[in-house]
Formats: sequence, structure tokens, C-alpha cells
Amino acid sequence: MNALLSRLWSDEAGFIVSAELVLIATILVIGCIVGLSEIQHAVVSELNDVADAVGSANQSYFYSGASARKKGGQVKAFVRGSRFFDQMDECDNNQCDLSCDRPVAEGPKRSHY
Repeated sequence: MNALLSRLWSDEAGFIVSAELVLIATILVIGCIVGLSEIQHAVVSELNDVADAVGSANQSYFYSGASARKKGGQVKAFVRGSRFFDQMDECDNNQCDLSCDRPVAEGPKRSHY
């Protein structure tokens, strides 16, 4: 019995490997969380740039009308002109930022009864 206990006490096979795996797995998980957070911030930043580019596009247009007349001076066909002037919108040119509100303290709890 003493030899079995001594052999069990001195047997470290698997103990160090499992401790190393726990440490490596912990570091990998923390690294993945930080990496995914950075990817999220980069994607949001790039989408904000795309939104700024779309918001700065001038969508105004103008075209004049045309008409055709018969030999007697009567109008044979005509097309009216049109125009549209693009006005500055609320969120054009990065006027709106995506940000979190400041924390607000909770009020006292009330009973529903």
C-alpha cells in the first residue's frame, strides 16, 4: 500500500500538461475576445466612412423640357423638365455619432401589487 501511495504521489503525468493547457486556453480565449472587439470597432469605423461617403454625395439633378411643333405651330409633343435640389440631411457629413449614453442610476424598486 505504501508503494502504491508513493507511486501515485510521484506520478505527475498529465498534471503539468493539463495546467499548461488551461493556461494556454485562457490566454487564447482572452486574446480572441480582445481581437473580436478590435474587429468590431474597425468594422463600425469603416461602415461610418461608407455612410459619410453616401451622405456627402450630391443628389441634385436638373433637366430641361423639350417640345416639337407641327408646321402650323401647334404643339405635337412635349416633355416637361424637372429639378431636385438635395438638402443637407440630419446625419450627412458625420453629424451623427454612434455612442453610448452615460450610465443612469436605477430608481427604487416598486411592487407590482
